[in-house]
Amino acid sequence: QVQVVESGGGLVQAGGSLRLSCTASGLTFDDYAMGWFRQAPGKEREGVSCISYSGYNTYYADSVKGRCTISRDNAKNTLYLQMNSLNSEDTAMYYCAAKSSYRCGANPLSADGFRYWGQGTQVTVSS
Repeated sequence: QVQVVESGGGLVQAGGSLRLSCTASGLTFDDYAMGWFRQAPGKEREGVSCISYSGYNTYYADSVKGRCTISRDNAKNTLYLQMNSLNSEDTAMYYCAAKSSYRCGANPLSADGFRYWGQGTQVTVSS
């Protein structure tokens, strides 16, 4: 049984940093591109970042580019999202997902093709 579990969310002041982690089990981790998504109350889910199976290729939403870094440790079956210079617009539930592909594809921030999802970790940024 595949399990995807996020951690690392919390309450942080504007300008602060957080590092989200996501551990996946029950699958061959390095067979999957991985992504981070987020959903704020009253808003649609947004693709934040995607990383290819090897970690060589990464993609970011314009809203986080330059402030966030996605990475993975295939030996630990773990995905990370380092978030810096956080602001109130970053407040959301953050989800980790595994894509049924080695690569992020032509639309790397689309949820299409992401097969396994975690339950999410809440990030709240106070101003």
